[in-house]
Amino acid sequence: MTDQTGFETAFQMDTSAIKVGAGATREVGADMARLGCKRVLVLTDSRLAELEPVAVAMTALRGAGVEAELFAGVRVEPTDASFAEAIGVATEGRFDGFVAVGGGSTIDTAKAANLYSTHPAPLLTYVNPPVGEGVPVPGPLKPLVAIPTTAGTGSETTGVAIFDLEAMHAKTGIAHRALRPALGIVDPDNTRMLPPMVAACSGLDVLSHALESYTALPYHKRPAPPSPALRPAYQGANPVSDVWAAEAIRMLAANLERAVDDPSDAEARGQMLLASAFAGIGFGNAGVHLPHGMSYPVSGMVRSFVPAGYPPERPLVPHGMSVILNAPAVFRWTAQADPARHLEAARLLGAETRGAGPGDAGEILAGELIRIMRRVGMPSGLTAVGFTEADIPALVAGTLPQHRVTKLSPRPADAEDLEALFRRAMRSW
Repeated sequence: MTDQTGFETAFQMDTSAIKVGAGATREVGADMARLGCKRVLVLTDSRLAELEPVAVAMTALRGAGVEAELFAGVRVEPTDASFAEAIGVATEGRFDGFVAVGGGSTIDTAKAANLYSTHPAPLLTYVNPPVGEGVPVPGPLKPLVAIPTTAGTGSETTGVAIFDLEAMHAKTGIAHRALRPALGIVDPDNTRMLPPMVAACSGLDVLSHALESYTALPYHKRPAPPSPALRPAYQGANPVSDVWAAEAIRMLAANLERAVDDPSDAEARGQMLLASAFAGIGFGNAGVHLPHGMSYPVSGMVRSFVPAGYPPERPLVPHGMSVILNAPAVFRWTAQADPARHLEAARLLGAETRGAGPGDAGEILAGELIRIMRRVGMPSGLTAVGFTEADIPALVAGTLPQHRVTKLSPRPADAEDLEALFRRAMRSW
């Protein structure tokens, strides 16, 4: 719907079905059978392929009479090449359903395998413009059940698949409601083996998802689409997404540090996994903005940095780390667009906001973020992961095409603004 000024007047709520509970992975066979699947492709990465979550899922599928083939070639932080490999396996196998066991990389890879094996097309056909053509998904996809093993991306609830486009040295993605899994199984048993740094990075991704969707441009300030069918998945902040984002922030404040400090703290790990799903429902309908848009070239341009707890085979700035390193600079800058909302986000995180005025909002929220970053062992800004001010023009160039997210900033950012934000993000403390 459009008002007389051409702005949106309606928003839409979509999410995956969610099943929550310790041991719920053991029900995936019954779930796939209920969805009418007889032969499925199970996607995971090479490390998880040897661990309990995949073994439990495979046993459950076969026990329910569902033929299950394992693909363990998912790449952590997937690329267009790794997407293509999974798409090839899915296309050749003619499966009638998919199961993803892993973090966001695995779930996003499964979404792409499902999409391109069901509706074949060149890779950039469905990729968000201006990088790709942005063609809407032409029809339904096959059932996908997502079983997250990290409390981070919330990809089990969203219609988004992100990958590194290697030629561009930046991330891009596909966003459409049809990509949402039919079911997300949120099973705390699957996060028990997360190393502390992986728990920290994935948890900070949850935090930024929630903060960005809560502070995004409101839905009624976005231009209306030409037709309801073209309403984007990322619609801007709205009253429904606000509920999920605010609760995710509250849950994260109570549990992130506990989950990082003690892998055996089942309650904290379970609450973080649930917070990830809550934040996913929020940002899956509202969207994210500048911290994510700026993170994509940071991940794509990494040279030699390898964080503790991650595979040592190649340089990597984990997604949650690449996002949160930009966040303090961004929220200092966006606060003037809606100081009250930024202050409320800081209060939900535990910051003292009594007596604070509009001019204090950005500094209070940024300060609380920095406190959390330091507490869970994040590097102090982009310089600490190998970037210098000489990289800023390339970082800006990699951010500008990310319209899907950058256009949701509550304060419009041009190239000059992004240059200043990257400069401020070089060092956080």
